[in-house]
Amino acid sequence: MSNARSRYELALEITKAAGDLARAVYDSTFEVEWKKDESPVTVADKNAELLIRERVAKYFPGDGFLGEEFGDQPGTTGFRWVMDPVDGTKSFIRKVPMWGTLVGLEYEGECVAGVVYMPNYNELWHALKGHGAFHHDRRIHVSDVADLSKSMLCYSSVAWFERNGRQSQFMKLSAMTDRQRGYGDFYGFCLVAQGSAEIMIDHGVHAWDVAAVKPIVEEAGGTFTNWSGEPTIHSPDVIATNGKNHSGVLKILNEIATD
Repeated sequence: MSNARSRYELALEITKAAGDLARAVYDSTFEVEWKKDESPVTVADKNAELLIRERVAKYFPGDGFLGEEFGDQPGTTGFRWVMDPVDGTKSFIRKVPMWGTLVGLEYEGECVAGVVYMPNYNELWHALKGHGAFHHDRRIHVSDVADLSKSMLCYSSVAWFERNGRQSQFMKLSAMTDRQRGYGDFYGFCLVAQGSAEIMIDHGVHAWDVAAVKPIVEEAGGTFTNWSGEPTIHSPDVIATNGKNHSGVLKILNEIATD
């Protein structure tokens, strides 16, 4: 994993720069385009991703890229930058301030670093494999709560559970947990990493939605997998927990999935 540290330091710099660029658009009047999959995109998404790609290419010209707006660009170094310039574009276009800029770093297919920046609140989470996870400069760790009845469950949208025949699953987990909050997109994962929540469940994600949060959760002592228990970012269904109740939640998901 040679030179991961230098790339991590660059990731901290460019994630904030890209997020601040997007914030300037957020504070202005802008047009919204709709992609073929009916998801929205703005000039903020495009320009922020271009900024990340251009600055990385300047310092590490052989690195690859995978981004929501401009796709996959293979590299030669084993490193690949996986980015979502505006995670939460639907919030962004409706002037809901809970959106973020996400940059993840892979080495030979493994997520080794991640940076999440929330421009409207100046919030920053980041991690490098083997060096811990941080909220700004403060080391963070998942909670020690092992009892589901005392756990906080975060999710993206109830609609995703309904669309995938998992509404009963969601309701069962809701009944078994202490609190349920729709802190969608990246934010729920960061809450798990810093010990503010115990479970974050999402569906309908792409690699760029979770490449940055996976190493943050794991370096904070948590567990990140898909709903089958595989530690991958290449699955539409993902779950992050403090690790204390991961197998129990997966068991509920799998039981209900086969009903």
